[in-house]
Amino acid sequence: MNNTVGLAGFGTYFPQQIQTSAALAALTDIPEPVLREKMGIVQRHIAADEDTVTRMASEAARHALAMSGVSPSQVNLVISHGSEHKDHLVWNAASKIMHNIGANNAYAFEMYALCAGAPIALHTARALMLADSRLKYVMLAAGSRENDLINLRNERSRFMFNFGAGGGAMLLQRDATKNLILGASAYTDGSLSEAVVLTENAVAAGESAVIGEVLGRLDVTDPDYMAERLGDVSLPNFVRVIIEAVEQSGASLDDVAFLGITHMKRSFYLQILESIGLTPEQSVYLDHYGHIQSVDQVLTLQLGLAEGKIKPGDLVVLAGAGTGYTWSAVALRWG
Repeated sequence: MNNTVGLAGFGTYFPQQIQTSAALAALTDIPEPVLREKMGIVQRHIAADEDTVTRMASEAARHALAMSGVSPSQVNLVISHGSEHKDHLVWNAASKIMHNIGANNAYAFEMYALCAGAPIALHTARALMLADSRLKYVMLAAGSRENDLINLRNERSRFMFNFGAGGGAMLLQRDATKNLILGASAYTDGSLSEAVVLTENAVAAGESAVIGEVLGRLDVTDPDYMAERLGDVSLPNFVRVIIEAVEQSGASLDDVAFLGITHMKRSFYLQILESIGLTPEQSVYLDHYGHIQSVDQVLTLQLGLAEGKIKPGDLVVLAGAGTGYTWSAVALRWG
């Protein structure tokens, strides 16, 4: 027994429809150069009706199984850490994903930390696997199409105009010998717990307030307080969880070779990299995808490997932040 947990495979899925920055500019009245250069939106994927959260998560999970060579029947647990804007409300999306991929020997549940969910899901699954020797393979899967819930004429929601659609999945293996999950950290500022909520006030004139089973659109309840508070705490909290995750791994910031992080405006992304001593060559910026909730982290891993920015032996940190407001990070030793 190695008493370790690592990534055996991963995968992503994106809808075919693409919305360019030019098309988004026409919908928002934000100049295209601002969207591309400042907000970091070159394009984003938009879900079709059939691209439900569970379908996108399931497609990504199938890719993760194919990469690993593991049979669906070998999966012992499926955890959905994707969007609550899902196929149905008050409903366990993980059981549908489990059924879709044929993991008939598993059990399934959801965990939800919004856009901070992926690092927390990796940490949670690792702990469960180390505590229960029956959990040989665990599938983490997420999907998001929360761009549905944004009124593009609502100035208060401007920081969410980067939302896109897609799915991501990671298959974890107990007693792994490669791609090991090491330390993790998370921190929540509860003073921002109701900073972003669904309201009918954010619905555009002439549009129905109801989308599927959801009432309202995502809105910022107190823009001035949220801007001031995040301006004070977001950077130090990102740095805090990244450092803590690395230290929990028995390493230091100097050892980090790659950061995969949630999509955000370009200037803040660069500021975070500088604050932890990394360069853009040691990360990827998701300007061709936008922000896809807790799918972002597996996407950065996939792109980092494809672009040759992650090599065997590298210490990789995946980080995110989600309204509520939680910051999270997890460290992995790749290869």
